[in-house]
Amino acid sequence: MFQPLTRPDLGAASAAAQIYCRPTCFVDRPHELDDDCLRIADTMVWFAAWHVSLRDGSTVKSAIVPVSEWAGWVAAMPDRLAQAATAQRAGVARPRGVLQLGERTIRLNEPQLMGILNVTPDSFSDGGKHVDTAAATEAGFAMGAAGAAIIDVGGESTRPGAPLIWEGDEIQRIEGVVAALARGGVAVSIDTRKAAVMEAALAAGAHIVNDISALRYDERAMEVVAKASCPVVLMHAPSAKSDPHEGGDYAHVLFDVYDMLAERVAACIAGGIDASRIIVDPGLGFGKSIGDNLALINGLTLFHTLGCPILFGASRKRMIGALDNEAPADQRLGGTVALHYQAAAQGAQLLRVHDIAENRQALRIWRGLRDAALTA
Repeated sequence: MFQPLTRPDLGAASAAAQIYCRPTCFVDRPHELDDDCLRIADTMVWFAAWHVSLRDGSTVKSAIVPVSEWAGWVAAMPDRLAQAATAQRAGVARPRGVLQLGERTIRLNEPQLMGILNVTPDSFSDGGKHVDTAAATEAGFAMGAAGAAIIDVGGESTRPGAPLIWEGDEIQRIEGVVAALARGGVAVSIDTRKAAVMEAALAAGAHIVNDISALRYDERAMEVVAKASCPVVLMHAPSAKSDPHEGGDYAHVLFDVYDMLAERVAACIAGGIDASRIIVDPGLGFGKSIGDNLALINGLTLFHTLGCPILFGASRKRMIGALDNEAPADQRLGGTVALHYQAAAQGAQLLRVHDIAENRQALRIWRGLRDAALTA
């Protein structure tokens, strides 16, 4: 249960206690607050307070700490917690810069769209629509023309209960599509957890690896990514086994997902992957209940403290149907746009979606509102 946090509580924390400092209290006109607000990386999102949580065993105590009072709270912390809090603040402030993907430069100071292109017969939403190489390639170019900065090509369904397929079949599905899109100047991401598929896709022209297992499923995956010096998306899933939805028992979902991603970021850096090339994804819908997903969305800004761009993907997911009379996948556009707008408002840099034009329009409205607030 959540309880109020006071400065004396910090001094009484056990040696196992952990601190989590999440940006909150967003402001539209930061120039009116001067030093009393901070910016999330190089985004267009500013905040005026920290949601500070102390997790000590099964107890979580929290407080809203104005930016102006931050230094006093850190001074009250034991050295270990103070160092963690200071590192989290630095992670929030660190510029995310750009993704250089071949000839394409993707700037991360405002949200960018990643188009979902499943070349599978059985994906939950669009299975069978793009199994033909020519049709899939055409769909990828169309998404780029509609405003997608990156096209994410996947050859294996990861919906609950989906069968594991042989890597050779997965390569056959994606290789021609990746090569055709890359030749056409498209920035391509490969959605796979298998090292052999990563290698084939990168050789065909892919620029990013998007791994739902955070490079845990295949023991060669980290080596492949490090050798390629390419950006990588580390997604949270409770299991690195064949079924990524397996497990999903959380003491506190936001903190548990955060801890896992923090560990994977550290492991990847130790494995030779440059920190500037790591992107994190909280993995909505993977081994998580509706309540878990909502908690992750509401607490999304915590992941900025890792110092990495955030990829957010809620497109057509089951939680939308669960909140709207079990609407089927092809009738979840409104919920998809709403969730991705919410993620943009919390500073997420990459939004992974099926419907490019509609989400692009929502982002233009978001950008217009931000511009008006900053210049009025």
